[in-house]
Amino acid sequence: MVMKLLKLVPDNTNIGFLRWRNIAVAISVLMIIGSFALVATKGLNFGVDFVGGQMIQVTFEDREEAPVSELRESIGGLGYGEATIQRFGEPNQVSIRMRLPDEAQERPEAANEMTAEIVQLLKSDYGIDKPDSVDSVSGKVSEELLSKGVWSLVGALLAISLYIWIRFEWQFGAGALFALFHDVSLTFGFFALTQLEFNLNIVAALLTIIGYSLNDTIVVYDRIRENLKKYRKMDIVALLDLSVNETLARTVMTSLTMLVALLALIIWGPDVIFGFSVAMFLGVLIGTYSSVYMAAPILIWLKVGPDSFIPADADNGKAEKLGGPEQAG
Repeated sequence: MVMKLLKLVPDNTNIGFLRWRNIAVAISVLMIIGSFALVATKGLNFGVDFVGGQMIQVTFEDREEAPVSELRESIGGLGYGEATIQRFGEPNQVSIRMRLPDEAQERPEAANEMTAEIVQLLKSDYGIDKPDSVDSVSGKVSEELLSKGVWSLVGALLAISLYIWIRFEWQFGAGALFALFHDVSLTFGFFALTQLEFNLNIVAALLTIIGYSLNDTIVVYDRIRENLKKYRKMDIVALLDLSVNETLARTVMTSLTMLVALLALIIWGPDVIFGFSVAMFLGVLIGTYSSVYMAAPILIWLKVGPDSFIPADADNGKAEKLGGPEQAG
């Protein structure tokens, strides 16, 4: 008995994705504007990495495992905001990171007062006489980290666009850049809306999202370029639909496996990578969508057609021989 392979996307799939391109792009543009509005009005909830703060490292010598959840609740009750607590080294070792109090700019001693209260809580509730270390993350270092994070995102976007421009044509580079801009903007908007902590882990997630979205976009663009050479008489909308459908099985399988793994991390993963996992999950969804509804339609508006990249002195007979069907599906 021969077992049939599972196919989530049948071989003869012919979905008219580009039929909804105007609606999809309009919705996406509105969401991009909304994301910028949220970032401008609500702002991002920057973590200690970007705004400065205190970091306290503690070892619970009388326990095999540090009580992370209990500790987070106890420190949160002091009124200084939510603590970022993560294990490092042994299971009974943790680092506690706190943002600087709001009055720290006017009263520098407020940071030391906050640290003293936390150390006192550790002593009274958990019997810890002295923390392993107490370090300060200065505002200057935080600003430098934020600046480098922003420039790393901008540099990645520009380098990717240049690569696609060289490998394909400038229209493809513009399409990929718009799709990546769309993905990053919506992710920023999500973090502004939910006020999840925005730290260096999220910057790493954004760079990963850019790479994933680019990979998916290049697969679609490769097939579009092949079909542009193969079907010289096909309508461009039909050709783009054909190309997207031909790569749909690969797109669905890759995205689905990523989403399943990320969903497991969101539900059962450690708290320290929760924001990273959520950003990646959202980024995979948005990146898959943008490869179809952002990267492909923009080629139509940039006047790309089956004859766009044929040299002026190309042999007409050869073009006729390579011609495909007049319409798809």
